[in-house]
Amino acid sequence: MTKRHKDKTSSEKTSSRRSFLKVAAAGAAATVATPALAQTGPTSMRFQSTWPAKDIFHEYAQDYAKKVNDMTGGDLKIEVLPAGAVVPAFQLLEAVSKGTLDGGHGVLAYHYGKQNALALWGSGPGYAMDANMLLAWHKYGGGKQLLEKLYNSIGANVVSFPYGPMPSQPLGWFKKPVQKADDLKGVKFRTVGISIDVFTGMGAAVNALPGGEIVSAMDRGLLDAAEFNNASSDRVLGFPDVSKVCMLQSYHQNAEQFEIMFNKDKYNALPAKIRAILDNAAEAAGQDMAWKAIDRYSKDYEEMQSKDKVKFYKTPDAVLQKQLEIFDQVAEKKSAENPLFKEIVESQMAFAKRATQWEQDTITNRRMAYNHYFGPNAKKKT
Repeated sequence: MTKRHKDKTSSEKTSSRRSFLKVAAAGAAATVATPALAQTGPTSMRFQSTWPAKDIFHEYAQDYAKKVNDMTGGDLKIEVLPAGAVVPAFQLLEAVSKGTLDGGHGVLAYHYGKQNALALWGSGPGYAMDANMLLAWHKYGGGKQLLEKLYNSIGANVVSFPYGPMPSQPLGWFKKPVQKADDLKGVKFRTVGISIDVFTGMGAAVNALPGGEIVSAMDRGLLDAAEFNNASSDRVLGFPDVSKVCMLQSYHQNAEQFEIMFNKDKYNALPAKIRAILDNAAEAAGQDMAWKAIDRYSKDYEEMQSKDKVKFYKTPDAVLQKQLEIFDQVAEKKSAENPLFKEIVESQMAFAKRATQWEQDTITNRRMAYNHYFGPNAKKKT
């Protein structure tokens, strides 16, 4: 307890750690008292996602569950419920930790109020890494051990698998195009994680809401603008019904990924071969998600322009540069307040410096090839 109290910082007042520990411990004791495999027959797990049932993100959660269910041959069955079925989206961590749910699907930025360093898994510029590179840091650069350390610091009784690299997310949906950084001043804006601090630093009035609540808030005038994630999610959630302007490209969530989470006691009670399936299914589902995203996002991006009459604009470089400057200020402040935040930033930067130099020097810029085949001066191919 003494070490965990030392890790506590003044920036984390939004959640009572003591009550969280008590709830988690009580849930863990209850779980241990009734071992998962004490009964005969298939083991069942009840999951909840942090997404509405109609969102493609909930579909990704179901895709993972299907892979596990198929590979275990029915020995383990995961049932996935949508956000709010058991607890609100932002309460998933507590519900899984205490055993109210056996597991869940979401993003680490949603746990920002419990330990702000958790949002470094995807909430920010990723120090020039994309989401796949940040996952490489997680698996091979020390991120996995740091995440376990973070969860231990708040007494969270969970096992976590970050997976599923997301493309760089749009700046968001607005009433009119954003032309300069000052256009964000005074705007009532939705975002989550460290992006709350970044957009606040840019002058916006920020409100953190789960995905399923954003469009209704915009429709009622509670928000002027908002970001969520991608063309498919944004379209099915109804963003084109409340805005016809979307600003593409941003550093606020440049390297985000999903999280599959299990109650630690439930997970540890499973046979080793089943745990191995859960682990490896996350990686398989992550790659499948990346492929599906390319297919679905590109279709919805095209149809939002042709059918929904949405206008897409590139976020000006001056706005992107301002995001980087504000993020650096936020990261410096939180590093001074939270030793774990500082440790993770230093680890990510060390990995990113090496990995991004390799990437920038090695990978061909595909814009030339795109212009050659599909640009305005491209010859029509038969």
